[in-house]
Amino acid sequence: MAAVQYNQTFLEGQNDFLSNEGVHISRVKRNHGLHLFFLCSPRGHCPVKIKHTSIESPRTCVAGVMCRLARTLVVLAVAFTAVAALAQHAQTIDQIRVIGNRRIPKETILARLFTHIGDTYDPISIERDFNSLWNTGYFENLRIEREDSEKGVILNVFVQEKPTIREINYPGLNSVSQSDLLDRFKKEKVGLTQEGQYDATKVKHAEAVIRQVLAEHGHQFATIKTVVKTIPPASVQVNFNIKEGPTVKVGQIKFSGNQHVSGLVLRRSMANLKPIGIPYSIIFEDLFSKTFDSSKLEEDSERVRQAYRDRGYANAAVEEPKTQIRDQGGLNWFTFRPNKGKRIDILMPIEEGGRYRLGTITFTGNKAVTNEKALRATFALKDGDWFNATLVNKGLESLKKAYGQLGYINFGAIPKLSYDDQKKTVSMQIDIDEGKPFYVSRIEFQGNTITRDRVIRRELLLEEGQVYNSQLWEYSLLRLNQLEYFEALKVDQDSEAHQDQEAGTVDLLLKVKEKGKNSIGLNGGVSGLSGAFLGVNYQTNNFLGLGETLSVQGNLGNVSRQFLFGFSQPYVRNRPLNVGFQIFDNKQDFNASKNYQATTGQSANLTAAQQNLTQNYNQASTGINFSVSYPLRRHAFQRVGFTYSLSRSSINAFSTASQTFFQTISFRSGIQGSNALQGIVNSEASFSYTYNTVNNPLRPRSGKEYSAVFQFAGIGGNLRYFSPFVAYKSFRSMHYLTPSPNGHNVLGIRAQLGYIQGFGGDVAPPQNRFYAGGEGELRGFDVRGATPYGYVPNRVTVQLTNPDGSCVPRDPNNPQLNQCIQVPLPVYGTASIGGDTQLTTNMEYRIPIAGPVMFSFFDDFGITSALNKGQLKQSPEGFDSLTAPLYGCPVYNNGSCQGGIPGSRVGFQPDIRPVSGTNFVPRMSLGAEISVIMPVVNAPFRLYYAYNPLRLYERPFCNNVLSPGINQSCSAQLITRDLFPPGGAGDYTYSQALQGFGAQNLFREPRKTFRLTVSTTF
Repeated sequence: MAAVQYNQTFLEGQNDFLSNEGVHISRVKRNHGLHLFFLCSPRGHCPVKIKHTSIESPRTCVAGVMCRLARTLVVLAVAFTAVAALAQHAQTIDQIRVIGNRRIPKETILARLFTHIGDTYDPISIERDFNSLWNTGYFENLRIEREDSEKGVILNVFVQEKPTIREINYPGLNSVSQSDLLDRFKKEKVGLTQEGQYDATKVKHAEAVIRQVLAEHGHQFATIKTVVKTIPPASVQVNFNIKEGPTVKVGQIKFSGNQHVSGLVLRRSMANLKPIGIPYSIIFEDLFSKTFDSSKLEEDSERVRQAYRDRGYANAAVEEPKTQIRDQGGLNWFTFRPNKGKRIDILMPIEEGGRYRLGTITFTGNKAVTNEKALRATFALKDGDWFNATLVNKGLESLKKAYGQLGYINFGAIPKLSYDDQKKTVSMQIDIDEGKPFYVSRIEFQGNTITRDRVIRRELLLEEGQVYNSQLWEYSLLRLNQLEYFEALKVDQDSEAHQDQEAGTVDLLLKVKEKGKNSIGLNGGVSGLSGAFLGVNYQTNNFLGLGETLSVQGNLGNVSRQFLFGFSQPYVRNRPLNVGFQIFDNKQDFNASKNYQATTGQSANLTAAQQNLTQNYNQASTGINFSVSYPLRRHAFQRVGFTYSLSRSSINAFSTASQTFFQTISFRSGIQGSNALQGIVNSEASFSYTYNTVNNPLRPRSGKEYSAVFQFAGIGGNLRYFSPFVAYKSFRSMHYLTPSPNGHNVLGIRAQLGYIQGFGGDVAPPQNRFYAGGEGELRGFDVRGATPYGYVPNRVTVQLTNPDGSCVPRDPNNPQLNQCIQVPLPVYGTASIGGDTQLTTNMEYRIPIAGPVMFSFFDDFGITSALNKGQLKQSPEGFDSLTAPLYGCPVYNNGSCQGGIPGSRVGFQPDIRPVSGTNFVPRMSLGAEISVIMPVVNAPFRLYYAYNPLRLYERPFCNNVLSPGINQSCSAQLITRDLFPPGGAGDYTYSQALQGFGAQNLFREPRKTFRLTVSTTF
């Protein structure tokens, strides 16, 4: 209805009138009128007379008529003035009253009005006020009335609020959880919530969403009846009474008219309704039927059509599928009971048409890029190939990206197909609409309250005034994601491009959400390398908002101690020169049995003799690292770096195997024995190259990383070695087993290869050789446990013992001194010697669960080998210390042994020989893990189970290395009867020595591992 024009006469003749919304705006009769001879006082209700007094002079009043006329004019002027003032006062808004509101405050309602106290009354403004209140959606009924008073107009706003929803119930909802349904409400923007206002339109929308959700879960025939109950005084209860009906699943999927493409191939092309099973297994592809959803049938029909078009059938058509519902029937394979429920069989009629090859691809409208060969190169499909619609679409996307790199934001391309039915070819003419190139006018940021603009701007590959390049903008966001300053940035969600068509410019707005730059926390856990540990750390990756990194860390564990202080600056003098340093003080215990007990909680139960054959030593190191790196090309993500490390360390060997191995191997020229393990100074330089496009260091979803490092020690210090190392990482989003940019899961792959070798007469330090195992490489094996073993020559002494267990005293006249005759024996101990070459591969299929929780399947594989036998040579001094003494006690006289065998004749080998069967051993761990990123520690807590199908289980004989044809240990060959004196004591001591040192070694690695740790693999 049109607005009523204000008219005083009209209003006085009407009782009320309608607004645009059809609501009455009533006028109330006046209770105080306008009098001709009286003027209402502005402060009272009673009329006040106005008295006019005139003073008349005899001289001036000559003519009586003239005087009376003058007085009349004065009275009329005063009267007209009073009437005008009264009329003006009568149209002023004196008061606005709100009547009927219960929940909504009066001030909120008044704030919606355009009319205020003191304004002149205007029906048009009142109508606008009515529309403003009505459009809020808060009210079920609304009325505005006018009431006249002696002070002016009073507006009475009568409201009736919509009832509040106190409760929403879903009786009969079983197949879908209420939380999932509410999530769908939020996604579909239903807006129906408890404590919200009742709206019948939202209720209808909610019914439609419930039907849609139930249909997706196989309840196509569900019915919903909504009952609204009133709860006095102004609330309602909404009940969605649901009858889900039978569960409907997909039955048989058949095709008709498919003469050249099998039904199996067409079913594989479907995504929504095809059965769940093992892909491409033929037999096990159809294990479980999916629930039927009619809304997704059309999508699968298009996928079937696309499967034809990808095989050259450019004109293939899929008619509307035919469905037929039936009872499932048959027996359940698990319960052997009759199946219940409904099945819908699907029949897709297909018209294949002819099969075409690609003729030619031509372009029109390409003014900026005239090189058609360059345009043609964006299409992977070659002339003469079978027509493939998917490759054509990818080519169009590549063409759009290529033009986007030149600034053509509004680029468009329309392909026109022309068929040659005789030659069975299809040619494409691509009509290009280039538009015009856009230049970057301004780049602004929003949300960076801590990080300074220049810190963000220096990572961008686009600059103001430059031609807009869509690829460089994507790379810019990738570089920002790698910094870990912000939540993950996406081009389509977190950036806006505002175009100015006339000027040909674009303004870019980047919206960021900063992460907590500081982490101060107490952390602890169990790690294979650190054992059970407790630590405190402080780290900021965006110090003072300048992008600098400062870290202080201290960890104390039962097998490790670590203190570290580091600082790095990514830019120096506004150049991308990354400079940093670290000061560290570490102590690490390498004890195989202790690590096993720390990570599993179980004792290794090794005897004293067995513990002497395992590695048991600790290393304390103090030093400093200085690093610098610089990008090769800004947009190529390539970086070269240099690191110099200077450290001083010492090694304390506790087991016999560690003492012999470390003290005899030639890693420090001219020094042997325990002196070689003290004052170890390592001056090392590392040269690195990195190409990194991984989008996130903690939770990557895409990208690759190539890295190569060459370490060189010998510039000062007392160690000389070099070590090249290469590594590769790849992450790809997956939809089940198919790569997809929008996939929910992630497939991660890592491969790394390393080698180490000494030079200048020295071998590589034993502590720097490769020892695989642990959660960082092979999760099912102990830390540093997956390694080759070697025979290490050693000299031990045993007491010459009588058969009754008493020792033969040195002084027969004073046996109470308990000083027994000692017999020196040559033996071979076994020790984990590490490898000079290592190959490790890891594969993970990661499934995000919720928030920071992730579940993964993994496959770890590795080989650690000692290929260069020259890197296990003993130092001349160390070997001489073994071969110079005499061994055995063939004769003893007056408590001293005589006639011993020289060490050069006992059979010691100058090099440490790897134990055959332990050197080239592939190792593999298969398993699953669940990890949680802790917000303060910023590291994953991981719980994993690993099974090792490839592992070491060997009882090697010495003849494999030293003495062919004899099946006994190497020590058993060295310990002969000639080393002992004749008689019962010699016989008994010989047998005990063979039993203790000549037994075969059993190398056995765990079959399975269950472990909690705080670390990352890759």
